[in-house]
Amino acid sequence: MIELEDMRYFVEIAESGGFSRAAARLGVSKSIVSRRIARIEEHLGTRLLNRTTRSVTTTDAGLEFKERAERILADYDEACDAVAAHGGEVVGRLRISAPLSFGIQHLAPVLAELAASHPRLELDVSLSDRVVDLMGERLDAAIRIGKLEDSSHIARRIAPIRSLVVASPAYLARKGRPERPEDLATDHDCLIYTGSRSGEWVFTSGNETVSVRPRGRLRSDSGETLVAWALAGLGIVQLPSFLIGDTVDSGALEPVLLDYPLPEYGMYVVRPPGPHTPGKVKALTEALLRHFGGTPAWDRCVRHAAEAEAAARAAAKAGTRG
Repeated sequence: MIELEDMRYFVEIAESGGFSRAAARLGVSKSIVSRRIARIEEHLGTRLLNRTTRSVTTTDAGLEFKERAERILADYDEACDAVAAHGGEVVGRLRISAPLSFGIQHLAPVLAELAASHPRLELDVSLSDRVVDLMGERLDAAIRIGKLEDSSHIARRIAPIRSLVVASPAYLARKGRPERPEDLATDHDCLIYTGSRSGEWVFTSGNETVSVRPRGRLRSDSGETLVAWALAGLGIVQLPSFLIGDTVDSGALEPVLLDYPLPEYGMYVVRPPGPHTPGKVKALTEALLRHFGGTPAWDRCVRHAAEAEAAARAAAKAGTRG
């Protein structure tokens, strides 16, 4: 007999293109994977995979078996979710992707709590700043931050994402404070996040937008690296408040250009299309809403910065009148 777990192993191999990669994803040895595939092929009496020293591909029969196995596994998982929901349980493997810095700093504690609350839930988490293909990588959900692209995926907004332009007091004492966004392209050293597609910093001024391509010799695709450089006084950086909230509150980094707000984006849970939301994705979404819904704790730095700016202006105005 072909077991459901055999089907899972076969689909994983077909998706990953190799026994070693599939074994690593499944958390088992390569020999176990090989035995299960041999058992399927022996039972069916046909070869499902073409094996070479460099890759593994599906035969025509293998492709048809994969498509049908995926439907069977999806129906089985949905049935398990429905039955488990009656007892208030969350079961199965939850495969998710999330941005690297956010995942390390904020998501990991939420997932730890989720795992403790649901002992029969398995977590398979990939942290990367690239936009993953949910269907192609067989993910149940992804945490995405920014402006969502139009797609067939189903998204649930969790929280606002706000950004600030900041620098250390030492840098500002040495180079001065920028007065306008355009100053960033001429008079300042900027720390540039290379994960952005456009490479531009977009500000608002009244009803208009101001786009600036910042000047700088230091670039990275790591938010934590940019924070470290800013703290070292090496330049001005634009980063989301979830990365710099504590450093702004402590005064280690100071906001600038508050008269030119940055666009507000969002944090979302995105799942593949389908009428049924799996119980494990519901549990993840509810946990995220509990922790980050409304105004997240990290956004207090945005409010504090605005209040400080307003107080400074009021004091300056009072001094002028005096």
